[in-house]
Amino acid sequence: MTTRDEVEAEIRDTLGLVPEMFRVLPDALLGSEWESFETLQLSETAIPSKYKELIGLGISGATRCRYCAYYHAEAARLFGATEEEITEAMLFAKSSMGWSTFINGMQLDYETFRRELDAIVAHVRATAAAV
Repeated sequence: MTTRDEVEAEIRDTLGLVPEMFRVLPDALLGSEWESFETLQLSETAIPSKYKELIGLGISGATRCRYCAYYHAEAARLFGATEEEITEAMLFAKSSMGWSTFINGMQLDYETFRRELDAIVAHVRATAAAV
């Protein structure tokens, strides 16, 4: 079993310091929380890091989390995102949240939505295959 000191040393080696969000975690959770953070936030996975951070930035805007917005914007920049990409990610999140608000507020039928979207996807695939 890894000790708190060992996990904090690994965090310090990776980040340069142990952020408060890790310092306040109970001993029993520090190792697993760091492992999850390191894997999802700091490592290349199926989704490249730049894109994960742009997704995170969009989510942070939707949830109105200023901590997350600051983190994901800076991390996106670290992973190579341009200001144009950051702006577009936020505009995409704005558009998606707007449509979600409208569709849910109008209480549109979900099964109709699914049928229509499936038809749209089939049409776009058929059109792309014909080109």
